[in-house]
Amino acid sequence: MTGIMKKLPLTIALLAACSLVQAKDTDISKLGTTLNPMGGEMAANADGTIPAWTGGMKPGAAPIEANGNYVNPFANEKPLYTITKDNLEQHKAFLSAGQQAMFSRFPDYKMNVYPTHRTARIPQKYLDQSRENVAKTELADGGNGLQHFTFGIPFPMPTEALEVVWNHIARYRGGSVKRQLSSATVQENGTYTIVDYDSLVAFRENITDLEPSSNVLFMTYTRTLNPSRYSGEVTLVHEPINQVAQTRDAWQYIPGQRRVRRAPTVSYDSSARYTFGQVVQDSVDGFNGAPDRYNWKLIGKKEMLVPYNAYKIMDKNLGYDDLLKVGHLNTDLPRYEKHRVWVIEADLKPGMRNVYAKRRFYIDEDSWSILATDLYDSRGLLWRTQENHLAQYHDIELPFYATDVTYDLISGRYASGMITIKDPKWDWGKPMSKAEFTPAQLKRLGK
Repeated sequence: MTGIMKKLPLTIALLAACSLVQAKDTDISKLGTTLNPMGGEMAANADGTIPAWTGGMKPGAAPIEANGNYVNPFANEKPLYTITKDNLEQHKAFLSAGQQAMFSRFPDYKMNVYPTHRTARIPQKYLDQSRENVAKTELADGGNGLQHFTFGIPFPMPTEALEVVWNHIARYRGGSVKRQLSSATVQENGTYTIVDYDSLVAFRENITDLEPSSNVLFMTYTRTLNPSRYSGEVTLVHEPINQVAQTRDAWQYIPGQRRVRRAPTVSYDSSARYTFGQVVQDSVDGFNGAPDRYNWKLIGKKEMLVPYNAYKIMDKNLGYDDLLKVGHLNTDLPRYEKHRVWVIEADLKPGMRNVYAKRRFYIDEDSWSILATDLYDSRGLLWRTQENHLAQYHDIELPFYATDVTYDLISGRYASGMITIKDPKWDWGKPMSKAEFTPAQLKRLGK
């Protein structure tokens, strides 16, 4: 599709993209030939600035230290060029509206652009299941869920917007993970408070006693460790596959109340905890939860400069002050590369409520990860922009975020989550049971 769309005028290209909804692609022979096993285009782009996919980053590509620090395999590379407000015009074609706006909002902002490495790779088990999904997995209830899905990439050869969105929502994320992580909301003057958590997440394929027909995508809890005023608060979520047949189940334990209660607001545009409204629940992980409040449109694919191979950001030798600066992350640390992305637009349905009236997502063709999002308010004005900095956790063949950041272009504040620089090594892939994710466990966890 990309080759065709590059040759068409914009209007015709958009019509071509939209027409794909009418013809589901089930030609499985493309996977491993013209498309890589995840569904990205195998070939390089026309000028070679995006190389061919040749297998991704293999386990053992670089050392991993005892504390879980991934040694940067590209430490010796220098930027090809740096984008600043002075040369922005030369590079706008490869930037999102939100990325462009950062240069206007923050005069010191810059983007260091490096050679592209298509490092994304997932385990063979998930690739095999993804091939099976081509013939059987379908959108359910108007695209608000999946049917005939167990795990893997639901739609390796998507032909409509919600198939791409569900590829992101249901993508491989390590099967399960026990971890500690941190987040920060940075004020306009650069002050911030670090919030520390521990978390347990298990996807359906790693929950050993989950019935195959169960409407569960994953189960997770998050417990707050610091600061002391939040310590012991725990949130539990059971995330369904079909979000119309069953809404998200969520519970919270607040130590001061000493009871477990339902948490129906852990969804949609309620504020993500401790971000003071800078991040809403359904923008965590780029996008999550029910897509039912929006009309979704597939714009097509484009070449774009996106945050990728973010090993400098996740370096555990850093301190928080090294990463968190006034207005934005330390611009010496993010690494931008040119990759092909799917462009998806979501417009709020009439009568529906969300703080974001329009969202435009840029989704990596190889990993199905949302790498950037433009977020618009009810007036149609660009309000916030989000970036998710991807790295390949090569030991478990996982493309996953090193950090995410949501910039408020009006207030100058930003929120950065999943900061891992001070946290111990994460424990991936262990089998879990349903008993580890029950409301009865919350009070015990909060003590």
